[in-house]
Amino acid sequence: MNPLSEALAARLDELLPNLVEIYKDFHRNPELSMQEFRTAKIVADYLSQLEGVEVTTEIGVTGVVGVIRNGEGPVIMLRADMDALPVTEASGVDYASTVRARDEEGNDIGVAHACGHDFHTTWLMGAAKILVEHKDLWKGTVLLVFQPGEEVARGAQSMVDDGMCDRFPKPDVILGQHVMVGKAGNVMYKAGTILSAGDSLKVRLFGRGSHGSQPQTSIDPVIMAASTALRLQTIVSREIAPTDSAVLTIGALQAGTKENIIPDEATLKLNIRTYDENVRDHMLSAVRRICCAECQASNAPSEPEFTVLNSYPLTRNDVESTHKVAKAFKAQFQDNAFETGPAAASEDFSIFGRTWGSPYVFWFVGGTDAATYDDAASRNAINMIPSNHSPKYAPVLHPTLETGLFSMLTAASAWLCPENA
Repeated sequence: MNPLSEALAARLDELLPNLVEIYKDFHRNPELSMQEFRTAKIVADYLSQLEGVEVTTEIGVTGVVGVIRNGEGPVIMLRADMDALPVTEASGVDYASTVRARDEEGNDIGVAHACGHDFHTTWLMGAAKILVEHKDLWKGTVLLVFQPGEEVARGAQSMVDDGMCDRFPKPDVILGQHVMVGKAGNVMYKAGTILSAGDSLKVRLFGRGSHGSQPQTSIDPVIMAASTALRLQTIVSREIAPTDSAVLTIGALQAGTKENIIPDEATLKLNIRTYDENVRDHMLSAVRRICCAECQASNAPSEPEFTVLNSYPLTRNDVESTHKVAKAFKAQFQDNAFETGPAAASEDFSIFGRTWGSPYVFWFVGGTDAATYDDAASRNAINMIPSNHSPKYAPVLHPTLETGLFSMLTAASAWLCPENA
């Protein structure tokens, strides 16, 4: 066990009650992306009470950065995201969210931490306390980065655009973690690509409205949208090599108001996941080609309108740094730390490393009750476990809370106290 983990283990019983209450409070009081004002204040106040932490707030709207300086040594960045999702919670836990809020379009919606960012924030707060109160065990500088807006792919970039890379020292490595479906107590890592790129688009198709009884006077955008939706599915099946991976999902197809009115336009909202930059470029180009061609085939009065809803880069872990983290994980967790495959989820975490030119490592922490996971595995029903973004998603509190604390400090120790990693 590394010295930071030893310090955590010695104080775990003392720290856990407060961290449990912090986590439950965050879970009960989720905030939408780029609206994390309450969460950011709690984080900033907590860091300000830790001796020697330099706290900067309102970076990229609600971002918070704490800096711990502890002599000569490497600079490492530890990152947690803070935002919740527009989801009405149905997890059944006694600390479930009942919060409702207005989204950016003015809609009244339920809000829930259905992706575990409340865990991420709590983990980093707990790790910060150990780092501050046990400076005798490590040397260097730690950046504690609490990021807004991950769910809308705007938070990391907003912090970068607000001068983050000029205002703080460049990290030698950037570390981050995410709670996922997986047996609680397990830690999963992978060198190279671990998360897909994600691109979401809105496509408006323009037609000519008319009475439902007079289709000859219309240019029907419903037919146009239906044909486009079907043709878009051929990109993966007929244009992407079987040895490559890609997903194209049309999550929304909207048109019209009444059964006897042919509308003027239709809207598609689609999401693309890829693991290779060339495949990504081809997919995006093919989407535009097909949408434009279907509109031309329908004699549409104008070209389709494309709006980028969000765009996540690939998360490709630095190989050497990942091996360093994996070695530390194996020493700490033994068989509960292992290599995993890439996930189809996407993250904006890598924007920090890409902008700074620093290596980065991202890994997963299991959050599923062990008995529940084993039962599902025995029935080949892992996919039936409520996953991130499900209204029923709520990671089991223990040992997920403890595991995330240990994994964050263990990874950090590989740089801050490498002789003991």
